[in-house]
Formats: sequence, structure tokens, C-alpha cells
Amino acid sequence: MRWTPYAFSALLAPSIHALLRFSCSQLVIERLDPLVNPGELQSPHLHQIIGGNAFNASMDPSVAPPDLATCTTCTFAEDFSNYWTAVLFFRARNGTFKRVPIKGNVGFEQSQGGMTVYYTPTIQMGKPREKITAFKKGFRMIVGNPTYRTETEAKRFRQLTYTCLQNMNTRTGETLDFPKKPCPAGIMANVRFPTCWDGVNLDSPDHMSHVAYPSSGTFESDGPCPASHPIKIPQLFYEVIWDTTKFNDMSLWPEDGSQPFIWSFGDATGYGNHGDYVFGWKDNALQKAMDSNCYINCPELKSQSITEGNKCAQQQKVKENIDGWLTELPGGQMVN
Repeated sequence: MRWTPYAFSALLAPSIHALLRFSCSQLVIERLDPLVNPGELQSPHLHQIIGGNAFNASMDPSVAPPDLATCTTCTFAEDFSNYWTAVLFFRARNGTFKRVPIKGNVGFEQSQGGMTVYYTPTIQMGKPREKITAFKKGFRMIVGNPTYRTETEAKRFRQLTYTCLQNMNTRTGETLDFPKKPCPAGIMANVRFPTCWDGVNLDSPDHMSHVAYPSSGTFESDGPCPASHPIKIPQLFYEVIWDTTKFNDMSLWPEDGSQPFIWSFGDATGYGNHGDYVFGWKDNALQKAMDSNCYINCPELKSQSITEGNKCAQQQKVKENIDGWLTELPGGQMVN
């Protein structure tokens, strides 16, 4: 089935009132993390980063990324935010590792790696639309925990999941752990962030405490925000499609048939799924989009082609081999 806005909306329930969905190509793959390891030229594990080319080991929250960036990999040209996740590896029977490539999502096939980003301002539930407050200059957050290895731990975060793609339009059967069988069209990692803000802090020591999930229900069911975090913010959502298809031959998998994919921080369960975000939209562009009822495309925002976004790239700050067959994960991360 060819992707259309109507086909996409059929995948979501309840119906979307407004939605931004756009592509951001790969900016760089390297061991940097300005939130967890600020100032360190190599963080412990490898990340894949998209967005504005102001990304660096240290990102001063008082300086807006648009003031430093000269380009962005995102198709909305006013979005200089940075979005990143860990990197997926395949572990062969002989114990060597191969980085799994990323492919473009439905409608964004020309994208060079990267991911699909969503900002959903509200869900239509047959009642007046609530005000959604866009993120502010200096805002940043993390969702998920790379140390988690059990389902009980993973359930502390809502909607950090995987989809075993039967085809590129599959949007059902999400799991908290890695799929146990080969996926015909790849594995999609889904990263959904909390949707309530305390209204005061743009960050917190753990990069999580200033945001929260609805006190009951979910964002999709229009659940209310807790009193401690009363401000509704957009649901930020990443879809990352890992092209695992070249590793679908079961003769390459472990002899016991266990799944062979490993996050770059050494997680073979998938329960450590997590994502990071540094806000960087220019001026009030995101608030304007949240107020406008934009659906998929947004004429109120400046756009650029995927081809143009593909041109925006960074070199690794510290050159490191991340391709070919590796005898260990980058940074010497142990599988655990």
C-alpha cells in the first residue's frame, strides 16, 4: 500500500486532530551525549543523531541551536533541534558485531538514515481543544533508561516499544523487548516522550523529573496531567527503522535461536530503549504549528526537500571505526 495521509491516519486511534510528521536524515553517528556526558569528547556508547549541525559535546542551554547551526537534516527547515538514540548492532555466531543500517520510513524513502519525528499537539475526543504549550528555548529531556533489562523496569516508561515490520506499513503488535523472530521489513523502534511539564524547569538533574505522563490514561486517551506537571506539551515521538533484513537468515543467528540484536550500550533484551532531545526550533515556529491545526504538512512552516536535508552532515569529533565487522562494541561496551 502506498503511504498517504489518509492511510497513515487509519493507523492511529483515536483520530488525530493535528499532527506534524516529518523526516530528519542522519547527521552523524558517534559517541557524543551532551546531556548525560556533557563536555566529554566520547561518551560510553554510540549514538545516532539527527537535526541541526550545532550538535556538540557541550550544548549550552542558554544558547539557542538556531544561533549556531547552519543547516538541519529535518524537512522542516526551522527545526534545528537534536534528536538521538542508541545504535543497533547484529551479533554473529562468532561473537563479532555489525552495525545495523537505518532506512527511511514510508513516504521518506530518500532519507539517508535518520528517523521520523512526530509532534502531536492534541487528540480529538469530541470536546474543545486544550492549549498545547510548545517547548521553550533551553528545553531538553530524556525518556527511557539504558540500564534496564527486565519487563518490569521497562514498564516504568510508557510506550517505548518495538514493531516487527511485516511490511513498511505495519503498526500493530508492539513489544517492550526485541522481536524474537526475523522481521520481513525490519525492526522499528518507537520512542514516545512524556506529555506533561512542570511549567518551570527546562531541564532537571536526571533530565526527566521536569516532565511526566498523564496522571491517568494516556496522551491518546486525553488523560489529565498531574497537579505537579500541569502544562500539556506536544507528544514527541520517534520512529527509527532498523534495516535488519540482511540479517534475517536464521543460520546467522545464535545456535540456540535467541535473537541476535544488541543496543550499542550492550543491551540484548531491548528493555533499555531510550531517546534524547534538545529543543531547537527557530523563534516561535513550533508554537505556531501547534496552534495552527497543521496536519502532516504545515504551510505555516518553512520546509526543505529530503535531498537538501541529506546534505547537512557532521564529521565525527573523534574518528572511530563503526563499520565493518567489529570484535567489540564501540567504547568496549560489554553485552549484559
